[in-house]
Amino acid sequence: MKKNSSRMIRINDEIKKELSEIFRADMKDPRIGVITSVIKVDTTNDLKYCKVYVSVLGDDEKKAEVMEVIKNASGYIRSLIANRINLRITPEFRFILDDSLEYSFRIDKIIKDINRED
Repeated sequence: MKKNSSRMIRINDEIKKELSEIFRADMKDPRIGVITSVIKVDTTNDLKYCKVYVSVLGDDEKKAEVMEVIKNASGYIRSLIANRINLRITPEFRFILDDSLEYSFRIDKIIKDINRED
């Protein structure tokens, strides 16, 4: 069991690395780029599904637009991953918007503002 979980950690790390590279370099859509990052990847043990937590900096409209582009390109993204990572099964990706990065920026700003007032 322990061996399987370390294998899944390696697979998740590799998928995360490759997805980050795909978003940065391979996606030709200008709406995806510096403002989009892969936060976490969670693949099922049978490799059929993979939840990808994506952070998009910008307003709600920008976030929705970028997530729509990513979801529409999921087949293309899956084929790129299949070519780059040698897995028996290439998982089906489910992209989920993750606001934790933006939330931490907001908390950091509040703390800095409080410290300035002192």
